[in-house]
Amino acid sequence: MAEQEMEKGMEEQTASETKEAAEAVNPAESEADRPDGETAADAEAGEVKTEASGESSDEEGCGDGDENGAEGTDSKSWAEKRAAKKQAKLDKKADAYKSQIEQLEDKVKRQLAEFENFRNRSEKEKHAMFETGARSVIEKILPVVDNFERGLATVPEDKKEDPFVDGMNRIYKQLLTELENIGVKPIKAVGQEFDPNLHNAVMQVASEEYESGVVAQELQKGYTYRETVVRHSMVAVTE
Repeated sequence: MAEQEMEKGMEEQTASETKEAAEAVNPAESEADRPDGETAADAEAGEVKTEASGESSDEEGCGDGDENGAEGTDSKSWAEKRAAKKQAKLDKKADAYKSQIEQLEDKVKRQLAEFENFRNRSEKEKHAMFETGARSVIEKILPVVDNFERGLATVPEDKKEDPFVDGMNRIYKQLLTELENIGVKPIKAVGQEFDPNLHNAVMQVASEEYESGVVAQELQKGYTYRETVVRHSMVAVTE
């Protein structure tokens, strides 16, 4: 009995010493704060594990920061590349628009040049048509002038003062004046050197008054319209 009590006392003393040793290692932690069945050695091991875990977390945190920095750099580089690509597309589109504008400007210039050529050609054609029409009318009027001249040439000297003859003579002069106003002029023939561009020689005559090759007689008067021959003079040239 005494031996059992002695053994029990020794055990209690050992437990008390163990408790004191644990409290000496971590005085802030009391036995009441520990979970049931947890010994001081277990608590100490837990603290070591917690410290290791904290260090690992710090390392992981540092690692995440580095990764975030790398990701930020990659994001910035990607944004720059995207902006450069977008700018390249805009430049390409601007070049395409510029090319289209140049093509349209060239087309407009060509059309303006063609229109100007068409207008000039139309003016020339219109002028040529007007000249052709005027020449045609003049050619039809000239025989009337010839008839006036033939009729007045047959009037005797004593009848030239007759009112009828005077009226016909006035009409003849008025007709010549109007023809001259529009550019119709008679071609000089008698006494002029023969010019095939103006004269149409139908015969040769002997003449003591004119040298050879000079127009001696005018058989039909010729006319020009604006420096262009409408009708050649029909003449006789000296031999």
